[in-house]
Order: sequence, then C-alpha cells, then structure tokens
Amino acid sequence: MSNIVIQVSETTMQKMNTHYKPFHTGKTPPGSLFVAKKNNCTITAYRSGKVMFQGTENVEEAKLWGTPTAKPAQAAVGKTSGKPLPANLSSLSVIGSDEVGKGDYFGPMTVVASYVRKEQIPLLQELGVKDSKHLTDQQIVKIAKDLLSFLPYSLLTLPNEKYNHLQAKGMTQGKITAILHNQALNHLLGKVAPEKPDAILIDQFAEASVYFRHLQGQKTICRENVYFSTKAESIHLAVAASSILARYAFLKAFETLSKKAGFELPKGAGAKVDQVAARLIREKGIAALNEFTKEHFANTGKARKIAGM
Repeated sequence: MSNIVIQVSETTMQKMNTHYKPFHTGKTPPGSLFVAKKNNCTITAYRSGKVMFQGTENVEEAKLWGTPTAKPAQAAVGKTSGKPLPANLSSLSVIGSDEVGKGDYFGPMTVVASYVRKEQIPLLQELGVKDSKHLTDQQIVKIAKDLLSFLPYSLLTLPNEKYNHLQAKGMTQGKITAILHNQALNHLLGKVAPEKPDAILIDQFAEASVYFRHLQGQKTICRENVYFSTKAESIHLAVAASSILARYAFLKAFETLSKKAGFELPKGAGAKVDQVAARLIREKGIAALNEFTKEHFANTGKARKIAGM
C-alpha cells in the first residue's frame, strides 16, 4: 500500500494533534510534530503542514482530514551498467553510496554509504533530501544534521597525504574511489546486520566490470544485489542522502584546511585555484601541497609557474 500525503492548515493540524493525542507514539522524527498509530495506520504530521498516512487503513484515515496533494516523484533515467535496475527500486529499502571531492584540487575525498528503509522515504522527502548538487552549502549542513540523528551510515574521509601516497604508488583515482565505496558499503552492512537491504545502489563513476576489476585483491568485496547508475541521487534517496552527508563531511574538512592555511581555499580546479595554490606555495613552501591538495592535478604545475618555481 502506498503512502498518502495531505496538506492541512494550521487550524486543522491543531485539531489533528488533539484528535490523535491518545495514540501518540512519543517518537518525533526530525521536522515532525507528532507520530500516532491508530486503526492499522501510522500518522506522521510535519511542521510544514504535510501529514503522511501509512498502513492498510491509510485511505480511510486520510479521508477524515483531506485529499492527497503529493504525487510520487518520477525517477530520473540514468546510464546503468551491470544488472538492470529493479523497476520498483525507488520504493525499496536501499543502501546507496556516493563520493565528493574527487574533482577538487584542495580538500579530501569523502565517501558515504547510507541505508534508507522504505518506510523512511517520505521522511527524507519532507526533510528536503535530493541531489546535493542542487542544494546550497547552508541547506546541506541543515539537512545533514537531521540525517545524522537517525540514518545508519558509514563515512570514509581520505586525507590528501594518503591520497597522494596512493596515487604516487600508481593507484588511479578510479581504483581509489572503488576501494572507498566498497569499504563504506561493507562497514554499513556490518552495522545494520542481520538486516539486509533490498538493494545496494552505487552512483556510477565507472562501468560495473571496471569497478569490480578495481577491487581485485580486496579481502571482502560487496557484490550481492549491487546496482550501478548515473544520476543515482535521483533514482533513490539513499544515494541523495549519501551525497549530502559526504558533502557535509567535505565542507567541514575544507573549513579546517582553510583555517590551517590562514586564508580561504577555493573549491573546484579552476584558474582561481591556481592563484591560491601559488599563494600557498609562497607562504608555506612547495611541501605544503601534499597536505592541502591532490598533487597530480594540472593545477600543481600552473601554481608552481605562477609562484616562480
């Protein structure tokens, strides 16, 4: 049975709160006013005025207060590799994984895997979870703090020194990314065990065959029910939540690095980055790049030239 969501006025919300008070569960997810259970139906009321009805009696219960105003979001069509995605993937209980910082000269790489149970999907929608690229940093911080309060997740942060060491040994960025995703997924599966997700969705940065080839030699490789797709943040909210948490961790690490540098570091890998990297070289020496940057980027050569080295 699908969930039903209605929008109510402040007056109606007050009436509902009074009506369902004997049935309150005492649990209030982030952004909610109350949760009640009555007649095989769970009613979750949110501060925004939306009320969600879940369960076998949800239609009858919702009719007491209004009519549905929210329609299920249409999943984006991404490029997939490996096994075809299940048709109902967006409504399943899924572990999703995503990474941030791969294209930034300054700052670490962060990878997050998070587990969203199907009954939590409406809550994440209410909290504003979507592709982090469509959110401001301020929105990411707010949503991430809500998610951290209840969502099972695993975060891996790869400092620049470690990244540069692995890259200097001949490990490609794709291989590094695959290993981090695999480790995050295995950590999270251990956290939620014995519960198993219906599926695992990885935001595709490499073809499935290439991904698993990168993992050859790893002690434990997560393979069961693993799917790959680009635009995965729009296919399941587990990936979107992971992108938000990964971005939040990246922003915190980036802020720490900026304080250490003594000036604000820019994100990305554009011309402004070259200028700031040159300043870093002049003030802290060429060796500082190992701590602050991904040294194999072309920005290193440009920054050295600007700094006169």
